[in-house]
Amino acid sequence: MPRYFYTAKDKIGQTKTDFLDAKNSEELASSLRQQGLFLISFQSEKSSQERTAGALTIFNKVSLPEKLFFIRNLQVMITAGVSLPKAVQTLSLQAKSKYFKKALGEIKDKIIQGKSFSESLVGYPAVFSELFQNMIKVGEESGTLEQVLKNLARQLEKEQELRSKIKGAMIYPLVIVSAMVLIGIAMLIFVVPQLAETFAELELSLPLTTRIVIFLGTFLREKWYWLPIIVFVVIFGVKQIVNTKLGKRVFDSMVLRIPIACSLIKQMNSANFARTLSSLTEAGVPLVRSLEIIAGTMNNVYFKESLLQAVDQVRKGAKLSEILRTNEKLYLPIVIQMIEVGEETGETARVLGELAGFLEEEVANAAKNISPLIEPLLMLLVGAAVGFFAVSMLQPMYSMLQGIGND
Repeated sequence: MPRYFYTAKDKIGQTKTDFLDAKNSEELASSLRQQGLFLISFQSEKSSQERTAGALTIFNKVSLPEKLFFIRNLQVMITAGVSLPKAVQTLSLQAKSKYFKKALGEIKDKIIQGKSFSESLVGYPAVFSELFQNMIKVGEESGTLEQVLKNLARQLEKEQELRSKIKGAMIYPLVIVSAMVLIGIAMLIFVVPQLAETFAELELSLPLTTRIVIFLGTFLREKWYWLPIIVFVVIFGVKQIVNTKLGKRVFDSMVLRIPIACSLIKQMNSANFARTLSSLTEAGVPLVRSLEIIAGTMNNVYFKESLLQAVDQVRKGAKLSEILRTNEKLYLPIVIQMIEVGEETGETARVLGELAGFLEEEVANAAKNISPLIEPLLMLLVGAAVGFFAVSMLQPMYSMLQGIGND
């Protein structure tokens, strides 16, 4: 049975946090109501099996294009009348990833043994997300598995397209930064030590900045093998800090304060929210369950918490648009307005689908504009680095020449 860490309030408004075992979020909320508490937010603890799967995700990773290939062809084969076990087996033979091939083979065996498709997917969270599992379950129960697979394929196509555009926009800045770092390292290894020897022969008194540059050059030349170790330790350390609850909150808060990144993050999360809610609503998933699933897909802790808080309020009968309006700093005004339109017309899925398409186009355009915005910053960064190096190495020579002139 899952174990939940919850935040709840009593009738007089006092907050309580604790752990509680429950089959699902509905049972958790019911148990708390019996205690006179109202659920505000919750987060499930991962089981040992889930933690192991999460730790192995890096080794069991299946690419987005490969998942998309599987879903597209599975939908086509089922529409053509091919049995589900036969379709999964055929596609497993075409899988490039060894882990994906193995997973599909095991899923086929479970289906043959009598399990449903959605139940067979549960043991593979590294490949099939909670969103995928729940939509498949709804498709099986409603007899619309073909349409659900079509919706999933469309969603993954949009996700892949968006990722490709963002990666393409980031290539130029990454090339510039990489070139700058490589040139800087080359200067420190080959140029600085020679200048350091000259300064030593002249017995010059060196300023702090010059000593720092010489230290870095000597270190890279004599103990270069420490560089990859230091880089690995720094990256690993930062990741460990960000993975903590406090570190994650601080990092996500900082991201939402960066001028250029803030707008892009809000658009990306709003697009993801609209697209996923549209797919789940169209598949027939209840709104409360949809919000719980979407919360699990959100990377930013503040977006996640806002949706978990919305779950309890929706259960009480509040409109989603009214709830999101209290979080206008996170959600774009157009998202709230379009959800309100969908609630009034009863066409939430269609409205959100159109909104998602618009927001994804906005994200793509914003990504294209990143390079022109970052280019001046990169030029300033390169200029500052070159200026620091030049001043640090020329200052001792200037001081020496000034001393000779005074003599």
